Amino acid sequence: MSKLTLVTEAETPTDTQIGQERPYYAVYTKDTVIDGKHFHAGTWFHTVKHGAPNSKAIEVDQWLCAPLHIEADTISSDDGSVGRLLRFTNKHGQPVEWVMPMELIAGSGEELLKVVFRQGLVADYGLRRSIPAYVANNQSPRPILATTCKTGWHKSGAFVLPNNVLGGSDVRYQDSGKAAAIFSNQGSLEAWQKEVAALCVGNPVLILSVCCALAGPLLAKVGVNGGGVHLVGDSSSGKSLAQLVAASVWGNPNVFAASWDISKGGVEIEAASRNDTILILDEIKRADPNKVQEMAYAIANGIGKSTMTREREGRAKLSWRVLALSSGERSLSEHAAIAGNSAHAGAELRMVDVDAGNRKYRAFDYLHGMDGESFHRMLTLACTNHYGHTGVMMVTHLLKQAKKEWFVAAFVEQRKAFDTESAQAGRVADRFAVMALAGELAIGYGILPWPVGAAQAACKLLFNEWLLRVGDGNTEDRQISKAIADFIAVHGDSRFSDIDSKYASTHINNRAGYYLINGDKRFYLFNTPALREAAQGYSQERILRTLETSHALMMASEGRRQKQYRLHGGGHARFFVIDPDKLEHEHA
Repeated sequence: MSKLTLVTEAETPTDTQIGQERPYYAVYTKDTVIDGKHFHAGTWFHTVKHGAPNSKAIEVDQWLCAPLHIEADTISSDDGSVGRLLRFTNKHGQPVEWVMPMELIAGSGEELLKVVFRQGLVADYGLRRSIPAYVANNQSPRPILATTCKTGWHKSGAFVLPNNVLGGSDVRYQDSGKAAAIFSNQGSLEAWQKEVAALCVGNPVLILSVCCALAGPLLAKVGVNGGGVHLVGDSSSGKSLAQLVAASVWGNPNVFAASWDISKGGVEIEAASRNDTILILDEIKRADPNKVQEMAYAIANGIGKSTMTREREGRAKLSWRVLALSSGERSLSEHAAIAGNSAHAGAELRMVDVDAGNRKYRAFDYLHGMDGESFHRMLTLACTNHYGHTGVMMVTHLLKQAKKEWFVAAFVEQRKAFDTESAQAGRVADRFAVMALAGELAIGYGILPWPVGAAQAACKLLFNEWLLRVGDGNTEDRQISKAIADFIAVHGDSRFSDIDSKYASTHINNRAGYYLINGDKRFYLFNTPALREAAQGYSQERILRTLETSHALMMASEGRRQKQYRLHGGGHARFFVIDPDKLEHEHA
């Protein structure tokens, strides 16, 4: 078995190198002299070449590549696969560290070479195929490190980013080497605070966006599920700028932000790659209206679709825990309606609408003495010059608090400011409360140059605006009530006729029922198919339960939900009698 000799920062040989039996590999970090021979810095293969029989073997020394160090063996925390941690300095003088899965050298080793060449390893092209052999044959004792393909909190307690591991030295991020570098930094935190964060003061939408970006690492600490907020406003109102500001917390805004123009599987990949941070999705109009609500569920639920290997075994599913910051000119339910899909209450709760178009200056409330164009330009320029520092600093401070109970207690205290009655509104309140907590903690840590209470005030204001629009009741009840009210508004005279008329109506096609006039009030008598049609997507029992809760189901006898009426031309039929005023009250 070939062996590896490491020479670190040495220019003269040791006894080990002089007496080393060939063949063997060696890595010299500097120009080195061994047994009178001069070797340039690099990874060498010292071997022998045999000529004619009985002739003396000829020593051969081959320079393979720049110094390529095998720092550690690795074991994945995700699936148990093994690898090796490689380190080298590329041709531009930049240090490179990469976790190589051992499966990459199962064949010819070309997959390994593709990655290291892409990252700038300088090598002798003619001897390139010896590099995988060097990596494979090196059996020297090394430390063992854990690896993960997920960003965010690792079970070791460290917070893993592709280019940085916070709070631990025995874990590394592992990828193929081909992924986009979405976590990056430029400029400084101080400049970001002065040129970006300072301009957010007085602007609830901008404050909420920053808090949303900072809240990702807190989700696991306080036990709040993922979900998102959806900034709604006309084109060029400032929604995308708010997302730009949020993206600058973690990386280059032009790279870190994603788009709704993606498949459901793509959303899963984007969410998993930003685990414990934030998923930013621009322009909901680009999303498939048939899939958009399903994607909202997936983002919040945090579990990807099951897939199988070629051996028909279950592949490890993607998982994530993120808050999403979405934007669009339409709400989630309005976009889904384009394809004729009714709104799902669960999807609306998982991606709640925030007004980012009808404020004093469209998405903004305060322009800091500038006109809208100057404000937008200055903030955009600042975000693209200074980014990627705030999220790292937030995690650095969170790591200093070892007790999880402290975070839970802080969240419970913050949650008191977001008062709700229903459990559904309470889940949304949890989301706004954790964003407020993130902002207030960052203020306390000195990361955000805002007045104490600014984050809570902004999150509470936008939450209360949402609550005022949708109410604190059950979302399914509200959607069913609205659907039936809309059905009556559209079909009130075209598919219903007077039950007390002396003459049979001949203009009714696809009859939904009748109406009954009582004084100055009109009640609608729905037949069973029409009731189900009016509130598509809900069972008949669920529809009736809503009508009973809102007291809109009228004139039913004891133990019955329908009332019998005599029909024109003879015969009787039973109908559900609905008071539209009660529906309008619930829908208002």
